Amino acid sequence: MASLQERLDKFKKQQERCQTTLTSIAKQNPKATPPKPASSSMSTPSPPIKFSNDTERLQHINSIRKGPVGAQIKRVIDLLYETRQALDPDEINRECYVDLNANKAVFDSLKKNPKVNYDGRRFSYKSKHNIRNKDQLLDLIRKFQEGIAIIDLKDSYSNVMQDLQSLKGTGQIWLLSNFDSQEDIAYPNDPRVPIKVDEDLKQLFRGIELPRDMLDIEKDLQKNGMKPATNTAKRRAMAQVHGISNKPKTKKKKHEISKRTKLTNSHLMHLFQ
Repeated sequence: MASLQERLDKFKKQQERCQTTLTSIAKQNPKATPPKPASSSMSTPSPPIKFSNDTERLQHINSIRKGPVGAQIKRVIDLLYETRQALDPDEINRECYVDLNANKAVFDSLKKNPKVNYDGRRFSYKSKHNIRNKDQLLDLIRKFQEGIAIIDLKDSYSNVMQDLQSLKGTGQIWLLSNFDSQEDIAYPNDPRVPIKVDEDLKQLFRGIELPRDMLDIEKDLQKNGMKPATNTAKRRAMAQVHGISNKPKTKKKKHEISKRTKLTNSHLMHLFQ
């Protein structure tokens, strides 16, 4: 079976032969040539003949169908992800020019792809978690008390990221960063779920002393791959320029906090009561 490009070339050659024949007939029978308008003193050159206004589109389609199997699979998956509709092979062909009926390798690979669902007739996008709205999203997050990666939720439905921010804004979930993978994780913030903390962990938490100087705190944060929200060195340099004292203000000692825990995470003590 001749390729699409070969058929296009044959069609162009046939058109060229027809044009040559018409030109030859016109030369042999000058009377058949329509008279020129009287008002025109000079002849206007005729525009070049276009054999097919659709040639570029056909060449584009041909390049897609002759491309690698992986590229055609990605093209179909992108279509299914964007539309979120179940499409049969003919509809897929019309939308992205991948002919599944004529390419068994692409057809079989799509049926086995973990991101694609095939019901025997139509193909559709398959997300990791089958959720479709904010309520289902919240129910899913509450099932993962240890947290669920945002990357596993991103492809669930079109506005899932907006719903995550909305749930965070209403205090129903927490969105925290994982410094190992630089990926956010969603945690449920459900007051109905009791959280029990071991006494050893409480004592360990209360026994951690922080450096007295903010410069040392910022250095420790940077060592652990975190970016400090403050820049004490810059702030102190600016203060010297403007003649502002850098001496820290003395704070009254709180009687409920012992000397041992004066510079610890005492502001979070209520979480461990």
